[in-house]
Amino acid sequence: MSVTQGAAPGFTPVVLRTPRLTLRFLTKGDVPALYTIFADPAVMRYWATAPWTTLAQAEANLAQVLLDYGSGSALRLGIVIDGDDALAGTCTVFGFHRTNRRAEIGYALAQRYWGHGYMQEALGAFLAYAFGPLDLHRIEADIDPRNAASARTLERQGFRQEGLLRERWIVDSEVSDSALYGLLAREFKQHR
Repeated sequence: MSVTQGAAPGFTPVVLRTPRLTLRFLTKGDVPALYTIFADPAVMRYWATAPWTTLAQAEANLAQVLLDYGSGSALRLGIVIDGDDALAGTCTVFGFHRTNRRAEIGYALAQRYWGHGYMQEALGAFLAYAFGPLDLHRIEADIDPRNAASARTLERQGFRQEGLLRERWIVDSEVSDSALYGLLAREFKQHR
């Protein structure tokens, strides 16, 4: 984690680049794109919350993201495809357990960008940052086991399914399980 000496833990702005993408801090200008992504029922199909219904939800989410940057409680980076200034998705590391150098990861990509390998590319850079400068030892992911695309994305990065929690989520009256995945720093380095 980037920490300013003598101050409360917090993230300093970071930009990660891949051959086709830029991952960066979110800004107020990203609110419309955030809304478009998280209001899409297809994107939110396996999410732990219902699709957004108002722009105010995107504004509130961004306000929380900005607070999280300052407190160091979560790091959400926007995914921007080179040559297209629009926000295409997000990657987030959250739920830090600092003593054990452990956290969780989440991600979302606008439907129009599915099937091009963008999330694979973004997650590779994001995980390298999490295991590198953030000095994490373990990263966990919690996905709906019906989300085969997300499972493949995690497995391609070296994650292993470690468990199943039955009927863990109830979203819009739909009950779903959670497949739990884990990745250790040494496994990620060996996998790359």
